[in-house]
Amino acid sequence: LKLATYECLKCGMSVNATCAKCNEPLVDDMIDTDTSKVQVSKCPNDHGKIKSPSCCGEDMTCQV
Repeated sequence: LKLATYECLKCGMSVNATCAKCNEPLVDDMIDTDTSKVQVSKCPNDHGKIKSPSCCGEDMTCQV
């Protein structure tokens, strides 16, 4: 499983995230809402998902 790295296009800050329950790297995914698609980071073992990180007031982009 490849670790998803999120990077801020404004300042260059980058982060990696892992699931606290199983210590597996979170993977990049998209979910559909009623009005748009939202980028999320999810546990590959179905422990949940979070909205992908943001920095400088914008969502960070994912580099897998």
